[in-house]
Amino acid sequence: MLGGTTRDRQAERRAATQLEILDAAWSMTREVGLAEITLRGVAERVGMRAPSLYTHFGSKHAIYDAMFGQAWADCLARFESIRDQIPDAGREALRFLARSFFDFAASDLPRHQLMNLRTIPGFTPSAENYAPAVATLDLAREIFARHGLTAQEDLDLFTALVGGLVDSQHANDPGGDRWGRLLNRAIDMLADTFGLP
Repeated sequence: MLGGTTRDRQAERRAATQLEILDAAWSMTREVGLAEITLRGVAERVGMRAPSLYTHFGSKHAIYDAMFGQAWADCLARFESIRDQIPDAGREALRFLARSFFDFAASDLPRHQLMNLRTIPGFTPSAENYAPAVATLDLAREIFARHGLTAQEDLDLFTALVGGLVDSQHANDPGGDRWGRLLNRAIDMLADTFGLP
């Protein structure tokens, strides 16, 4: 008998199929809207029958849950990849974080809606798929703490300000930069409130 690990090819195929299903769900969402995806429509896009989809995702909310986790995992990966680029100065660090999140969120309306708005009645993400969102906020909290900003209200105000600008961008100038151009000005007002030089 040869040594080494044994690949679980069935698990690999299952994971690949689940990713294909999620890609199809995102594609459909971008065409018809987040609330309008159907299990039948997603199944058709991946060449399977709707009942077969249930072997991978037990419900439409289970697909939303996986999409939510995937979206926040992508956001976390983005922030971790630029972590070393965050400026040392507090005001500039806040600007950098705000711009990074704004650009990520403004680039994809359905993803932003699923991540940050409660647009799906009855949907609550699982603890497992909510974990990347918590980790992303923990990373922001760590950056804030470096500059003496340790109150939860400081982070809440930052996320509300940036999120509000993202929402306004999507609602009033999709694909444009009207609210994106206001980001530094808004962060400067916030930094003044925080007393950051």
